[in-house]
Amino acid sequence: MNGQVKISRLGAFTLLMVACLTIMVGCVIVPGLPAIARELGVADAASWLVTIPSLGVVLFGPLAGRAIQALGLYRALCIGLFLYGLLGAGGVFLHGLVPVFLDRLLLGGATAVVMSAGTGLISAFYEGEARLKMIARQGMSIELGGVIFLSLGGFLAGLAWSWPFALYLFAWLMLLMVWLFVPRPPASSEGAQTPDSTALGRALKRVYAAACASMIVFFLGVIVLPYQLHDLGLNEAETGNFLSFVSLVAVGAAALMPRVVGRVGESTTLLVAFTAYAVAHGLFSLAASLPLMLVGAVLMGIGFGLSVPLVNHMTVEQSHAALRGRNLAYLSMAIFTGQFLSAFSEFIPGSRSLIFLVAAMFALIVGVWLWTSARVDRRLANM
Repeated sequence: MNGQVKISRLGAFTLLMVACLTIMVGCVIVPGLPAIARELGVADAASWLVTIPSLGVVLFGPLAGRAIQALGLYRALCIGLFLYGLLGAGGVFLHGLVPVFLDRLLLGGATAVVMSAGTGLISAFYEGEARLKMIARQGMSIELGGVIFLSLGGFLAGLAWSWPFALYLFAWLMLLMVWLFVPRPPASSEGAQTPDSTALGRALKRVYAAACASMIVFFLGVIVLPYQLHDLGLNEAETGNFLSFVSLVAVGAAALMPRVVGRVGESTTLLVAFTAYAVAHGLFSLAASLPLMLVGAVLMGIGFGLSVPLVNHMTVEQSHAALRGRNLAYLSMAIFTGQFLSAFSEFIPGSRSLIFLVAAMFALIVGVWLWTSARVDRRLANM
């Protein structure tokens, strides 16, 4: 542990629950999206209700980083949680393109603060292997949150179009739990002192590239797979179960990630993750039967579970304590930039098989580049 401040199991559980809010921001309204978009007066731009918060994270990421540096991790998280609940649940009372999308954009900004400050607090209370294991659990929580909140969102949407918005108030419950169970971190971790050098290193830029690429490849699959599965005869419910299966595999992969890193190292783990992505998309491009698609689903979940928690850990390890909040905010930007860019996959010309093949080649190229670049840096450092 850092300093003299320790965190209880309830405090650790609270920080893991906070992590669920990052994936929840868009997914809670997905099951009832057509009705919600119609009632909010944005029926012709329904999909943007889900993607606009991602754009908000990207646009407000630098501001979120500066806010964390100025306020400290603890206060920034509390303010972010309050705004998350207010902007998320308050969206139900708005109508029309401009107010609704502005609200969703600001919700993305609050998400950037919550995501960055939450991971920053984990890094403040844990060190070394304990930190790696905790960040792996954070990745598991994010994926489990997606499964749980998608299910709850669907149940509540069945009651009334407005009820899924109540799930955003979960952030206020988290705010109460932070007050009760999470102590203030050591002063050295709060970002009060800023080092003279604020330039991002080459290794950190490589981590951001890995995060962005991982999300592009993963969400491209999420976007295109429903059409492929429909061609194989699966209905909407079965497609949802298939995608939930991918998330559950990712949970298991995230749990194994610290062991994999311990055996083969960080750069090789990322190579394994992107190779898994590449083979998964290659199988999707060829699959004419469900069993082959399921093998691809397992590999896709492995790619996500090994890569996303690891880039969180690598960002923490490569950041000065005073700059950790800012650098984690930049990581949030990279992650959500990848998610946002994946939506442009529909502009790739040709069949869906070609789209999957492009994704497979992209994943393989990125994985090899990350691995070779890291090896070159190590050799130069040892010269």
